[in-house]
Amino acid sequence: MEINPVFARRLYLCWLISHSERPNVPRLMEVTGWPRRTLQDVLKALPGLGVELQFVQQGVRNNDGFYRLENWGPLNKSWIHQHHQTLLAAIE
Repeated sequence: MEINPVFARRLYLCWLISHSERPNVPRLMEVTGWPRRTLQDVLKALPGLGVELQFVQQGVRNNDGFYRLENWGPLNKSWIHQHHQTLLAAIE
């Protein structure tokens, strides 16, 4: 199965957000090894797929908080959970 790496990155990030405790950009950078700008671009693209992502503000600064996946939209959550390793392989 061949998956477009750009699309795979978006799906993998959805899986990662749903499986991480308090996923914020620094934490996601640590886990993925992706640059900050790449993560920010992918996060910004998710609503275009119909994914509802919410930033939960904690603390005083604007970037204190974490992301929460509220709704997977048209994406098949079960398929993504079953194939997250395949998605990661398509990215690398």
